[in-house]
Amino acid sequence: MRYMRVVGGLALALAATGALAHAHLKKAVPADGAVVSTSPATVVLSFSEPATLTACWIQKGNGAKQKITGLATTPAPQIAVPVPKLETGTYVLSWRVVGDDGHILPGKIHFTVSGTTPH
Repeated sequence: MRYMRVVGGLALALAATGALAHAHLKKAVPADGAVVSTSPATVVLSFSEPATLTACWIQKGNGAKQKITGLATTPAPQIAVPVPKLETGTYVLSWRVVGDDGHILPGKIHFTVSGTTPH
């Protein structure tokens, strides 16, 4: 009986570890909530494991989502997303990513382009 408890406990521990293995965002440049003075040429997303963006969009305020093309197709832990020239305003970059485990997860960050030069 004790053997079954140990095996059951190990199975639960492995299942919990597997659930945490999804590709999650560790860092973004610009960071979520950041205010940048000028339009970034790229947004760099760093994930917890190699990942592939399956889709990506940028949206200004309540405007329409604009699909971003030219995304890398090779899995990598750090992905540079090319963004078009952005005007002053608040933006949401949203995406779907697939990790090594095959799970597709959505994500998004918000940032603002201020259009002012810091002093």
